[in-house]
Amino acid sequence: MSGGLFDPLRREEEAARLERAMASPDFWHQPQRARQLTKQLGVLRGPLDEFLRIEQAAADWRELWALARAESEEALHKGLWEDGQSLLDELRGLELTLILRGPYDGEDAIVTLHAGAGGTEAQDWVEMLLRMYLRWAERKKFSARILDQLPGEEAGLKSVSVEIQGTNAFGFLRAERGIHRLVRISPFDASGRRHTSFASLEVIPDLEMDDAIVIRPEDLRVDTFRASGAGGQHINKTDSAVRITHLPTDTVVSCQSERSQHANRETAMRLLRGKLAEIREREWEAKMAEVRGVQLDIGWGSQIRSYVFQPYTSVRDHRTRYQVSNVTAVMDGELDGFIEAFLQAEARGTLALETEVP
Repeated sequence: MSGGLFDPLRREEEAARLERAMASPDFWHQPQRARQLTKQLGVLRGPLDEFLRIEQAAADWRELWALARAESEEALHKGLWEDGQSLLDELRGLELTLILRGPYDGEDAIVTLHAGAGGTEAQDWVEMLLRMYLRWAERKKFSARILDQLPGEEAGLKSVSVEIQGTNAFGFLRAERGIHRLVRISPFDASGRRHTSFASLEVIPDLEMDDAIVIRPEDLRVDTFRASGAGGQHINKTDSAVRITHLPTDTVVSCQSERSQHANRETAMRLLRGKLAEIREREWEAKMAEVRGVQLDIGWGSQIRSYVFQPYTSVRDHRTRYQVSNVTAVMDGELDGFIEAFLQAEARGTLALETEVP
């Protein structure tokens, strides 16, 4: 695995450089910068430590396997075979992590879902997707926090933004960007007819700071307004909600989940940095797609996945052709197969959106 995607020596040298910088007496004089370097060190050290652990475990396994063959003990063979499969799964997970080479792949993520065509059914679909991603984050032992949400008139959510914190959260979740399609018999239709609904998913890196993202105060328009929805009496009685417009790019972000206007502004600024970083990320992806020969528009008009509940059960990704029949497991957060298929196809340059969606 050394060389190519993973060069342990180069990674060790880079980690040592960061550790020397962190040993400086004035390292914490710039807290934001210090946190950024600490996170970079974790991104470097994590895969390196995991590689060394798997390498040692594999060496131990080979010795035990040779001993078991010499002893001809069937029970020992079976246990070692299962251990070997576990090691292969761990190696596969490490390889997947090493595929993540985008400029923001190691960052936390902010996921935003919007209801599309389908009315109340689409708003219910957004709430279902929110639960799916919260369960996925729980499975990954990531933390998740809802930043902003707009309830539907009858049920569900018109939109919701959630912060997901964990190593490579953005790198994994950018595989989910696009339009998600639901086909089911609607619980809101007394006639029991089958409905098709849509929701869009946007994901941006969650950045406290980025030297490459320069935001000038004169380029911002800040509006405050009264928050709506759940949150107790305080949230509805003061103009604590904040909306920020970045005039050069006409990018708009808002936050109303915090109790104070100051806290909402800080969160909104993080959203804005992420949105501006996403513009750079998409430019990077476009360059990589050109190099790889990928013919895929990953913008908002793409329908990336279909979730069919009736008349059969199936979840199919239209970019990778990866498909499973256990829709219940997927809705309970089992998304790693889809994410892995996307990242592997992206690395090979074989992503291509199906022209016809069943």
